[in-house]
Amino acid sequence: MSKSEVSTPLKRHPLSAAIAMLPVSLLAMGTAPGAQAQEQAEAAALLPGLNVTADWLGPPTEASERTYTGARTVVEEEELQDAGALNLEDALRPVPGVTVLDETGTGVLPNIGVRGLNPLRSERLQILVDGYPIAIGPYSNVGVSLFPVTLPSLQAVDIVRGGASVHYGPNNVGGVVNFVTKPIPAETSQTLRERVTIAEETGNVFTDTYYRVGGQATDKLDLQFQANVQRGDGFRDHSDTKVDNLILDARYYLNDQHELASQLQYYRVDAELPGALTPEAYEQDRTQSQRPYDGYEADMSRATFTWTYTPADNVEFQWRNFVHDADRTFFFGQNLSGNGHWADPGLDSTHIADSPRLFTVLGTEPRLAIRHGRHDITLGARFVSEDVEFDVNRLELSSGNRSVARDWHLDTRAMAFYVSDTVSFLNDRLNVTPGLRYEDVDMDFRDNLSGNTEDNNAEELLPGLTVGYQASDDLFVFANSQRSLVPVQIAQTTREGAVANETAWNHELGARLQVTPDLFSSATLFRIDYEDQIQFNRSTSRFENLGETRHQGIELANRWSLNNQWELGLGYTFLDTEQLSGDNEGNELPNAPTHKVSAEAVYTYQAWDASVNWVYVSESYSDAANTEEETSNGSAGELPDYNLVTARVGRDFAVGGDRVLNLGLAVNNLLDEDYYFRGVDVSPVGRVPQPGRSFILEAQLDF
Repeated sequence: MSKSEVSTPLKRHPLSAAIAMLPVSLLAMGTAPGAQAQEQAEAAALLPGLNVTADWLGPPTEASERTYTGARTVVEEEELQDAGALNLEDALRPVPGVTVLDETGTGVLPNIGVRGLNPLRSERLQILVDGYPIAIGPYSNVGVSLFPVTLPSLQAVDIVRGGASVHYGPNNVGGVVNFVTKPIPAETSQTLRERVTIAEETGNVFTDTYYRVGGQATDKLDLQFQANVQRGDGFRDHSDTKVDNLILDARYYLNDQHELASQLQYYRVDAELPGALTPEAYEQDRTQSQRPYDGYEADMSRATFTWTYTPADNVEFQWRNFVHDADRTFFFGQNLSGNGHWADPGLDSTHIADSPRLFTVLGTEPRLAIRHGRHDITLGARFVSEDVEFDVNRLELSSGNRSVARDWHLDTRAMAFYVSDTVSFLNDRLNVTPGLRYEDVDMDFRDNLSGNTEDNNAEELLPGLTVGYQASDDLFVFANSQRSLVPVQIAQTTREGAVANETAWNHELGARLQVTPDLFSSATLFRIDYEDQIQFNRSTSRFENLGETRHQGIELANRWSLNNQWELGLGYTFLDTEQLSGDNEGNELPNAPTHKVSAEAVYTYQAWDASVNWVYVSESYSDAANTEEETSNGSAGELPDYNLVTARVGRDFAVGGDRVLNLGLAVNNLLDEDYYFRGVDVSPVGRVPQPGRSFILEAQLDF
């Protein structure tokens, strides 16, 4: 594909041969007939000429999703931007198997879980941005306590729930989520977007201003700049939030064989955190805050650099490098009088703690892809270094005395090697990919206060096997089985309790079927066999090894194009979890609802578009003991089921030349559903209210 066709070239998935054989109706499913012809033409033009690539997932497109050998959902730009979602977390709610707990209403601290795995701090997912790991500590601190991603800067979100563990690790038990930022356009263009969210309950206003400019600077150099500024309050008291996200992209074409790409980013957030409420306070006024000292400040500077060398159509070498320097601090009140839990929102704070974390992380990853006959071979290696300062300080309110409660240092050195071979049979209809990943992790911990040191090493072979079969023009069947690793985290190794490196086996069996030219359906059976799963117990402030756990169920999705105006979507997830050992043997896992239903209706007519989305989530437990009756401080108890309905209407206006103005109005949580989850992180005790009804006004100008 030449540079003149598109500035960010699409890459070839190992199963692109199967994609090329898909019927036109399958490639165009879910689009209006007017758009089908264009997509069909693009598919016909692109697929035959695509080269082999070291990127296993390939482009985040509907075509890649359809023939991927595992459960995968690509949420494209239109769905992200035009669904009336309150924030990025909210936009992912309808995805099969995904659980979202909204801590702030502003999206600065996401809590995303998959298939019954702990959603708090999104710690059971391998989260990437443009293929690069984004966790503040990819090995030692996998929880996303700093999330340098904002919704307007995204082109797509690629949620891969199975089949990617060999190529993307560690911490991939729940799968891989790749946030794909907007590519540099082939021709110079600009976007200006303003979004205002008004919370009905309090009248709080949150503004989101976005600007992008990009295109060809010279015949060989493409540049793009994005700026996103967010200001205002969430739907509760004590929720003032400021976010700045600046991104600079560059791509340089040395010649037909060599391409250089780089991204620089600066992200900063300063936010008040309203925290959890006691049950009594929640019933009085769910928008209030009982945590006046809780807050959050963070900034991150990131840089990535990729060299892609393509000496021939059947060979690609890619060398990816990344570095980030991050500083994040939580501020939180503590009651250390001994009269109850230190985080009980009903107790006055005796101390204010702050927990600064300084991270310097760098990584380098060469990858080689070779096609030889019926074999697509991928070889890769990665080295990651993490230098972490992990502190806690306390201010005693009565005396003004300040003390150092924790002063830790952690050095992590990790090496990973992986290899896979996609072998094609039956005229490329059957693809079998055995693979193996090797992880060698060395963590050196030092307590600067006591002088104690501790080492934690992990050395694991992680095999995997994926199979994809194009059984007919309309039916694609897949299966996979892969082993995953989560190294012990720094916060776990230094607390009381027996914890260990976590491993799990992930299994999937699924199918995607073009039932009719207008109806597409998919079904996935999944099972996770987890060893040594670790959960945080809010009541005791300790990490507990739950031992063996099992997660299994089914995910169903359907998409139906009624005509060139109407499109319907329907999804269902059934989840069965069980603790197989320990004191809570036989119990369900926390935050693991059994049923989830999602439905969507989209209507387009000329320049108008409208959508209605509904998500239902059944009740679940908030602790491993499966406590049903709520405790007096709200630390445990059953979580309620809830229904969320969001509606949006928008219209495009031509405003001269190539300028297009889109105006939109959305109502989020249309039915004003009242629901909550239990506390998280620095406010672990009590109910955390979820956002009520809000109104969103949007205007976007493309020119």
